[in-house]
Amino acid sequence: MSFSADTKTELCRVPLNRSCCAAAEAYGVLLFANTFSGREIRIITGSAALSQRLPKLFRRAFGVEFDALPGENAAGKRSFLITDSEKILKIFSAYGQEPSLALHINLGMLENECCRGAFLRGAFLSGGSITDPDKRYHMELMCSHQSVLRETISLLQELGFEPRLSRRSGGELIYFKQSDVISDVLATIGAPLAGMALQQSKVEKDIRNTINRRVNCDSANADRIVSAAQEQLDMIRRIDAEIGISALPDALQETAMLRIANPESSLAELSALSYPPVSKSCLSHRMKKLMAYLSEMQHEPSDS
Repeated sequence: MSFSADTKTELCRVPLNRSCCAAAEAYGVLLFANTFSGREIRIITGSAALSQRLPKLFRRAFGVEFDALPGENAAGKRSFLITDSEKILKIFSAYGQEPSLALHINLGMLENECCRGAFLRGAFLSGGSITDPDKRYHMELMCSHQSVLRETISLLQELGFEPRLSRRSGGELIYFKQSDVISDVLATIGAPLAGMALQQSKVEKDIRNTINRRVNCDSANADRIVSAAQEQLDMIRRIDAEIGISALPDALQETAMLRIANPESSLAELSALSYPPVSKSCLSHRMKKLMAYLSEMQHEPSDS
């Protein structure tokens, strides 16, 4: 299953103990559902876990049954339908709303913090999704009712979250991009394990990125060391061809021979191989002296 499906499965394991929270969760499901009107209520979901939860949720919240259920072996999208006018009126009345009016969130139904979390859980189960954190961090809620979506933003802000608003074909959506915020939202709506999995994925990704940066840095340093060593070897060979290494002062002879014997070593490694040992700065100074020798040879007038 996808990370989003796993998250919804975890949310559907939250017990329906309190009737107020069941009503709040059902409220979120309905407002973010495909159809919530005075003529019909239609909830379409691809989540097997939500399909099993919906009948129990509506019995706990309203004491009503769906008029049409998906078949027992239904796969893919599953549709739940209520068309009975008395059932619809009972559901609307539970939230103090008239079926003929535009949909809004009755915040009086969500005074308790647990009910706010339950409402957002229902909203996510019905109209939400979350991307696999191994790919990127993105959690969203989509709704065709602009007023409901903007009131949900206010509700999230009261809980300390700052969602972003965007538009997509079919309606508007609110979304989160920060991994730590998404993890906190998941914990708030009842999916702490998904939140922990997201954080663990972030830690693993950060470790991989750190290792890659270090490997790339080490590789770049190795390339610089090899390039510098090659330049020094070319310089020593030119000096050898012009005057011979034996014509150099003893200290420079030793440095030149050491470089020839260790063509890919860094100056720090060469300093450790020197006998008697010398510092890296000393070797660097000697290499500069060798360069000065080469420069003087290149500027000396040739015998006519």
